[in-house]
Amino acid sequence: MKVLMTEYLQIDLETENWECRVCGHVIGSAQEAYKEGLLVHNRDPRDIHPPIIDPEKYRFTFSPDPEWVRILEYCCPGCGTQVETEYAVPGHPPLHDMQPDLPALKAQWARRGELKEAVVGQAVAMESGHKH
Repeated sequence: MKVLMTEYLQIDLETENWECRVCGHVIGSAQEAYKEGLLVHNRDPRDIHPPIIDPEKYRFTFSPDPEWVRILEYCCPGCGTQVETEYAVPGHPPLHDMQPDLPALKAQWARRGELKEAVVGQAVAMESGHKH
């Protein structure tokens, strides 16, 4: 059974692997950080947040300093889908942001049917009082 974890990640509970939800590529063991199995693009933050004022005239331009921050884009090696983005301090290891409890997930999902897609639309409709 596959459990949806994020917009682009799922866990196959039988193999205990992270997978891309777009192409099904096996990213790596769900016992480890999923980012270890993804391609990483280390972006210059000035490419994402260009200076607002002239950097030739001013030291501080309202653009992040690449000596203080980096932007890491994590992509699926199978299809290239951008799975995650992280702002980090240069030299700091990637953030370990998810550590799933696999035995608990298996027990929880053994009582449920597998979801093929998120049910966000239903949740929003139910909160607003509308029915589909």
